[in-house]
Amino acid sequence: QVQLVESGGGLVQAGGSLRLSCAASGHTFSTYAMGWFRRAPGKERESVAAINWNGDSRFLARSVKGRFAISRDNAKNTVYLQMNNLKLEDTAIYYCAARSTPEIEIREAEFDYWGQGTQVTVSS
Repeated sequence: QVQLVESGGGLVQAGGSLRLSCAASGHTFSTYAMGWFRRAPGKERESVAAINWNGDSRFLARSVKGRFAISRDNAKNTVYLQMNNLKLEDTAIYYCAARSTPEIEIREAEFDYWGQGTQVTVSS
């Protein structure tokens, strides 16, 4: 079992930045692909970013490309989502997810473990 705990969410003004962290338990984190998803009010959960086991392969959704970055530190069992130039439409609950295979993945159904989510609210 893997437990994921997100942190770093909060209230920020448009144009500001936040860095989300997701700390994973267990000794197999370095073999897992990781992803960030979000659910905005009234919308379906969507993939935001993904990264393979060693960081060589990364994905960013078109809506966040150029503003967000995903990274991981396997020594700390942590994956990050750096969010810059935040927009009102980035307001959502952000979820960290882990897939027990090393290859990058963006499909929600393919992830095995989920965090509880952290709220990000962008104000004008």
